[in-house]
Amino acid sequence: MSELAITDLHVEIAGKEILKGVNLQLKTGEIHAIMGPNGTGKSTLSEAIMGNPAYKVTQGSVKLDGQELLDLPVDDRARAGLFLAMQYPAEIPGVSNAEFIRGALNARRPEGDPVPAREFLQELYEKMDFLDMKAEMAQRYLNHGFSGGEKKRNEILQMLMIKPKFAILDEIDSGLDIDALKVISKGVNDLRGPDFGALMITHYQRLLDYVVPDKVHVMMGGRVVAEGGPDLAKRLEKEGYTKLRDELGLDIELTDEDV
Repeated sequence: MSELAITDLHVEIAGKEILKGVNLQLKTGEIHAIMGPNGTGKSTLSEAIMGNPAYKVTQGSVKLDGQELLDLPVDDRARAGLFLAMQYPAEIPGVSNAEFIRGALNARRPEGDPVPAREFLQELYEKMDFLDMKAEMAQRYLNHGFSGGEKKRNEILQMLMIKPKFAILDEIDSGLDIDALKVISKGVNDLRGPDFGALMITHYQRLLDYVVPDKVHVMMGGRVVAEGGPDLAKRLEKEGYTKLRDELGLDIELTDEDV
């Protein structure tokens, strides 16, 4: 069993503090969800964990099995077992989907021991079929000209091929219709098990109907302010964040709140 431990994490962007002391522990075998109003730091958390240089960590730690990740560049964090499915995946003309994924796999293997081409292609096409992706997408440039739904499926395809210890899924459900959402959820559930953990960032309960989390964390004002099981997400869907904030006695102005 592996553990991702985030302790007293403070992060700022362009001199403005966004995260103000996040504490969160995730183990393999678990799927956690992070919910919260707009502007509370959910995506900032994912970017800081993965090492985006635009996000400056001013305090705290992020450890994977006791190893401090904040000292490592992005590629070493990925080799250690992290994966980030981005909210807005980048388009990279000139690099095919298959080339990109095989390169990511080989970067995790010992030097001089690349994954055999036939073995790689067999698994790639099996996973693409599982996600209802056309075989031709393997040779298309990475995300280039892909629809929003195709980009999200492609992120899950990469996750299924790489098989990370921990996946951070940043709003993989945004903009998806119900059929695409079911396919994305099927991909996450396929990896669910003792060697995999996921941190899903979402605004909506509907994703959690298909990928039922073990734990739900609520972020407001740059901190985790409440934790619970799946019923907490259902309550937020019904009542909203303002009521929870007022019950907790928090002096936080919510971005979408009427004033």
